Amino acid sequence: MFQVPVIDVTNEQAIFEGEGFDAVVVVTPKLADVAQQEISLLAAHAQQIDKRVGQQATLLFAPGLAGGRLVIAPVKNIGDYTDVRVYATAAKEGINIAKEAGANKPLLVVAHSQEERFKFASQVAALACGQALWQPLETREAKQLTAPLTGIGLLVSDPQADLINALEAGRLLARDLCGTDPERMSAINFAEYCVESFKDSGLEVEVVDDKQTLLTEYPLLSAVGRSSFDVERHHPRVVKLAYTGEGEITRTLLFAGKGVVYDTGGADIKIAGGMAGMSRDKGGAAAVAGLMKTLALLKPKGIKVIAQLGLVRNSIGSEAFVTDEIITSHAGTRVRIGNTDAEGRLVLTDLLSHLREQAINATAPSLFSVATLTGHVVRAYGGYTALVENVVAKQQKVAEKLYQAGQQWAEPFEVSHLRPEDFEKVADKNGAADVISSNNAPSSITARGHQYPAAFLLKASGLDKHGLNHNIPLSFTHIDIAGSATEGDPLYGKPTAQPLVALLQFAVS
Repeated sequence: MFQVPVIDVTNEQAIFEGEGFDAVVVVTPKLADVAQQEISLLAAHAQQIDKRVGQQATLLFAPGLAGGRLVIAPVKNIGDYTDVRVYATAAKEGINIAKEAGANKPLLVVAHSQEERFKFASQVAALACGQALWQPLETREAKQLTAPLTGIGLLVSDPQADLINALEAGRLLARDLCGTDPERMSAINFAEYCVESFKDSGLEVEVVDDKQTLLTEYPLLSAVGRSSFDVERHHPRVVKLAYTGEGEITRTLLFAGKGVVYDTGGADIKIAGGMAGMSRDKGGAAAVAGLMKTLALLKPKGIKVIAQLGLVRNSIGSEAFVTDEIITSHAGTRVRIGNTDAEGRLVLTDLLSHLREQAINATAPSLFSVATLTGHVVRAYGGYTALVENVVAKQQKVAEKLYQAGQQWAEPFEVSHLRPEDFEKVADKNGAADVISSNNAPSSITARGHQYPAAFLLKASGLDKHGLNHNIPLSFTHIDIAGSATEGDPLYGKPTAQPLVALLQFAVS
């Protein structure tokens, strides 16, 4: 296992006596805020001969402290609009210096203000260390790498390790699924990786692999994968997962995860290098799988969480689906294909239709789609995740609750809104079909390019019939993570597993 475990430390003597720790990493906005006088005095003395101390991450020789190493990782540029991510940035810098200095088991000390926005700074800093230390699955397998550290201590007053380790286990799974190349993590291999990861977890796991079942039950997903059926190793899969907590179930969350393991654009082929990075188009399914892993470890009571992951390769070939086709979805909606490079919403539609049927008889259901769906969300919001909710979810304040969780746990959201124009945009103008999947231009240059796909999902999956005035209104929130699924290089940057942490907080709140 590549995960670096976090260990609760409530005894400050660990800073000095070691307890196996071989470095102390201090994350703080001000050296004066560090509660341990020995650390603040040592840092203040070092500052007299090196002005970088407290201004940038530095390593100090520290006799008497664990391992004789002290890393000061300053939290910089705190202002009115700053959020807790500044602690994550500082923690990444600090843990990398400790690792490069030869530490195997550093102790993380986070000194933060009592402001509400920094309430979970210690937990966020610890999770950031996991993000910084992750290595791609291909590299680990090729070089037989083991975890770079044996553990990270976290100096806290209350135990936090179980939560942090469960979150990081889910994030590790999500990063592996999202960030691995399209052959190593084909639809089949993605499904098998999930099955192996959930062995003995207590989750209900089912893989739909029969071609006829896929064609009948997931007709839009199968259309996307039509050309991939020609290649046995590229066959589509649907992974069904379910977690049921102990006790009376008081709420049910249902997730559809987009898992396009490679997106060529299909017949509307991506050109001029546009395919690069398209093995990351499975980030939504990866994040949902990671969430299920975390739930299986934490075992929260009173909730049920159901997920379907649609895994498919949008291949090119003589069998590929094309624009102008009209295909009937699982919900019975006739869908005109407007652009084969808008395949993600087709995959999600069938998943949501199945989840809709389950939600009708569920306790307090909330449905979600999670997907790297549009270039437009990146144009609109940069690296932020967008939430687009239906009127039922809006009444239940789903996006508002997610927004607050994201702010506190370093996974911030932007909230968008459905408008009448979004439903007009997906109407098939000549009436041959019930709905059109997209226009024929890239979403990045289309007005309301990340909002109107949510209207399509509602119409094509049958969820539009479960509005406020229906006897069974259903809450639905679309989550577009195209801008936040990776960090750094937009094509090959490190997967973030967003918004796993915020979704977990929403689920257990």
